[in-house]
Amino acid sequence: MKGFDSFEGKVAVVTGAGTGLGRVFALRLAELGATVGLVGRRSEPLEETAALISEIKGRSVVMPLDIRDYDAVEKGFDDLVEKTGRLDILINNAAGNFIARAEDITANGWTAVVGIVLNGSFFCARAASRHMLPQRSGKIVNVTASYAWVGGPGTVHSASAKAGLIAMAKTLAVEWGGRNVQVNCLCPGFVDTEQSREKLWPGDEARQHLMDRIPAGRFGTLEETVEAGMYLCSDAASYMTGEVLTIDGAEWLNKGALLLPDATL
Repeated sequence: MKGFDSFEGKVAVVTGAGTGLGRVFALRLAELGATVGLVGRRSEPLEETAALISEIKGRSVVMPLDIRDYDAVEKGFDDLVEKTGRLDILINNAAGNFIARAEDITANGWTAVVGIVLNGSFFCARAASRHMLPQRSGKIVNVTASYAWVGGPGTVHSASAKAGLIAMAKTLAVEWGGRNVQVNCLCPGFVDTEQSREKLWPGDEARQHLMDRIPAGRFGTLEETVEAGMYLCSDAASYMTGEVLTIDGAEWLNKGALLLPDATL
């Protein structure tokens, strides 16, 4: 049995592979030997990811498509399998989000987020299953967020969709477990990236406010998050299915900390 240090001979698909966490997932899979299908709506960032993969002597296939388009997803996955011969891993990483009070979210805003996060992830999982189930092996990982179960102001559309990803994983784990396809969720916490610094903590006060919620006393790294994902994609996790692997320094467990005058006990 291979651990999670090699994906040689495997074929993976990563959605949202043009930027951020999706790009790092794709690079790591390629580095470990997988051929990686790069999914996203815009070709240019996908080509940039493909170029980075080429620099490390990896293999990739650029797959520009809108995952909200059921027919496009079906065709894209079929084309990939026709080129590569198989499909072993799917990471549903693509997301759409914006912060807004629930009463201010329009029908279009709601539909856009749920369409990408929940509908698109199911379309990809279904398209992948048509190849994984006959070969009786496969790993599907949905990237979710802890506000899916603890709530978070300004995120009702995203929280609802992310909660749907968890319910989807549990249901598919039961349906597909007997055919050796495992479906799990990865829940990252706050990760220190340029994008996060710009959107989540643009100033020192906001940064400290978030830091105070994390018992580990620091933000996570992309490398830590990606390695947790690699575990879920590997043969080492073949008896784990329908679960949520949370890697957030215990932040979601610490909701009462800010109620104390001194959170250090």
